[in-house]
Amino acid sequence: MSITENIKKVREKIAKAAQTVGRQPDEIKLIAVVKNVPLEDIFEAIEAGIADIGENRVQEAEKRAALIRGKYPAVTLHMIGHLQRNKVRQALDMFDIIQSVDSERLAGEIEAEAKEQAKVLIEVNTSGEESKFGVRSSEAIELVRFASTLGKIKVQGLMTLGPLEADPRSSFAALRELSVEIKKMNLPKVELKYLSMGMSGDFETAIAEGANLVRLGRAIFTREG
Repeated sequence: MSITENIKKVREKIAKAAQTVGRQPDEIKLIAVVKNVPLEDIFEAIEAGIADIGENRVQEAEKRAALIRGKYPAVTLHMIGHLQRNKVRQALDMFDIIQSVDSERLAGEIEAEAKEQAKVLIEVNTSGEESKFGVRSSEAIELVRFASTLGKIKVQGLMTLGPLEADPRSSFAALRELSVEIKKMNLPKVELKYLSMGMSGDFETAIAEGANLVRLGRAIFTREG
């Protein structure tokens, strides 16, 4: 199938998953993850209606962010991969939102480098897997509280990755419950309008647990037939 056909199929699955749990499909934003994807395939996805692009690496994104913006200025660019502190300045110049803030040191670096308000998500390691980045669930509230004291950071949500092999539902439910808990705190500059969770293999489960940002790469860009 073509990329355009893949996107249509994915949107149908998103709609079905949403309706199954009484949600509206238009609540859920589809982010196309473009790690190792050729520029022409990214353009095809955007032409097929993709409005959000997710990048894993600053270095890879640098080569094409300007090309994407030049051709499609309305597209939103998300940094979804691990962000090193020495790449923060470049990331702020390129991305509309950074989804992978996982430490006070990284939040502080963003605060120091930002020229204007920076939109971020806090990455939480809800599965507890050592191989994953993200603040531990038990420390996430303190990181959000710290970020709320910074002048140039606006926390717009939480992000997590499901476990590699285990059922992801409990990890996704944990992020939703954490979001509810943080919202009750009414912290300044903490909006938490986004739950970013779910990738090509588990996005339907993520939607059932409240995801409104899903990050798909393989399901969009793998051509079959």
